[in-house]
Amino acid sequence: MNAVTLLVVALLVYALAYRFYAGFLLAKVLAFDDGRPTPAHALRNEHDYKPTNRFVLFGHHFAAIAGAGPLVGPVLAAQFGYLPGYLWILIGSVLAGGVHDMVVLFASVRYDGLSLTEIARRELGRGAGAATAAAVLFIIVMALAGLSLVVVNALAQSPWGVFSIAATMPTAVLVGWYMNRLRPGKVAEASAIGVSLVLLGVVLGEPVSRGACAHWFTFSKDSLIVILAVYGVAASVLPVWLLLVPRDYLSSYMKVGTILLLAVGIFWVRPDLQAPALTPFVRGGGPIVPGKAWPFVCITIACGAISGFHSLIGSGTTPKMVDRESDVLFIGYGAMLTEGFVSIMALIAATVLAPGDYFAINVPPAVFAKLGMAVSNLPQLDAAVGESLAGRAGGAVSLAVGMAQIFSGLPGMSRLLSYWYHFAIMFEALFILTTIDAGTRVARYILQEILGRVWTPLGRTDWLPGTVATSVLISAAWASMVAMGNVATIWPMFGVANQLLATLALAVGTTFILNRARPAYALATFLPFVFMLVTTVCAGVLNIQGNYLPRRDFQGYLDVGLTLVMMGLVLFLAATSVRAWLGTLRTSTESRPGAAVPRA
Repeated sequence: MNAVTLLVVALLVYALAYRFYAGFLLAKVLAFDDGRPTPAHALRNEHDYKPTNRFVLFGHHFAAIAGAGPLVGPVLAAQFGYLPGYLWILIGSVLAGGVHDMVVLFASVRYDGLSLTEIARRELGRGAGAATAAAVLFIIVMALAGLSLVVVNALAQSPWGVFSIAATMPTAVLVGWYMNRLRPGKVAEASAIGVSLVLLGVVLGEPVSRGACAHWFTFSKDSLIVILAVYGVAASVLPVWLLLVPRDYLSSYMKVGTILLLAVGIFWVRPDLQAPALTPFVRGGGPIVPGKAWPFVCITIACGAISGFHSLIGSGTTPKMVDRESDVLFIGYGAMLTEGFVSIMALIAATVLAPGDYFAINVPPAVFAKLGMAVSNLPQLDAAVGESLAGRAGGAVSLAVGMAQIFSGLPGMSRLLSYWYHFAIMFEALFILTTIDAGTRVARYILQEILGRVWTPLGRTDWLPGTVATSVLISAAWASMVAMGNVATIWPMFGVANQLLATLALAVGTTFILNRARPAYALATFLPFVFMLVTTVCAGVLNIQGNYLPRRDFQGYLDVGLTLVMMGLVLFLAATSVRAWLGTLRTSTESRPGAAVPRA
């Protein structure tokens, strides 16, 4: 199978889905109204609520939702062959992920930018709201730990990556000040300045990593955990327009630009996929992801097809900045399709590697020796990159090698494989870091909503002591989990937690639609809800049976307990939602499109 074929089919499917299915959802199911003031206008305070250019907001939203999942997930799922992951990314992002993201974002806009937990409380009652708050807060901390772990592993002892990413911080502050204070509205000017400085940081990162100043940007994993936690607090507390939005917006240029360059490379090089459509591991026994292709491909690709984490951004920072309700289509559904495209690029980059090389990189040497496979090009790749690649589990290294091979096939790039490999490692860290800052801020919103019911001042997002205190608590929580865990303990838990959150968000979205539109329209979220509930609960049970209990240690038993708590909360919310749906269907069968929701 040629990689170009997969790429063309995906682009055609995404174009048709965006034009017809997403357009139908916005116009008929959600019944948008551009004459209705969004919370960005009605509650404008220049700190969290601020009308924002839809292209800038798309950049922030995409950068915030696109973390480790669309990059690492497809690479790990490639152990099953290219076909299971490809079909799940393509179908899931169109019928599940895009719908999930757009409906949650629209509902939050109608509810003045309130979080998913508050929407659940108002739609399903106090009990459901409390359970949702507990589930969401627990899951988001787990998700931030999983994302941060990948960043720490990628940047540890990597001065090039650290320098390039550090350079985006002052650049973001400059751009935020430029287009909000110095020359308001001059987005093109600010973008040109910011993108130029970001690219300069990438270019200078390579000589810095080899120079006398390299030790200034070389950190251990423990040091990086502390640095990331401090950055998370800063991004959560500072005005959203000063650091968070401009940094995410500028990072989106790097993200989308690199992926488009990778797509150009695929069209130019036309690589054949070395991995088969299906491997023997589709039925279980895989050395990377223990279990069968279903349900594990759906939780391993944790963001590329659907992600509960997106619902936190869609009911966190983004809805407070939406200028018009119709922008939800471009920002919500469009960003999800873009992330699906990124996932397909990652899957292709992994499957152009020879199967022996792919497994040699992604499993410990002792495990690889039992697979009965032989490496093909790994010794040559080691020499070209200047590093030993075998046994570098986690997906990041094999993705970087695959991307570097494609880039080095472009004209004049044949001797730059090492450069492209290190660039790809830096790119992966940059890709993920933008999710951590927005996620910390969203978690802070949620914690403030919860604590505000105990003491009112803590619920005020404009009260600095409360904002700082809750931001510190959130960052300390996920940073401590990163310090105690590893990929084997955190990533499976992250995958299940993330998709359970998506299930929860789809249940709330179904309730939102049923209360305002024709019952048949609610099938758009109800059918994905059923699939995700069955898939993720099965994955959770199999994780307990096959991954956690066999360890017979404290970490294994802790993972069992945490998984059971998450599953219990989501099953309770699912039952509550079903009762609410049946009650709605019994009391009214009339269509009520576009019914207004009172302001909070």
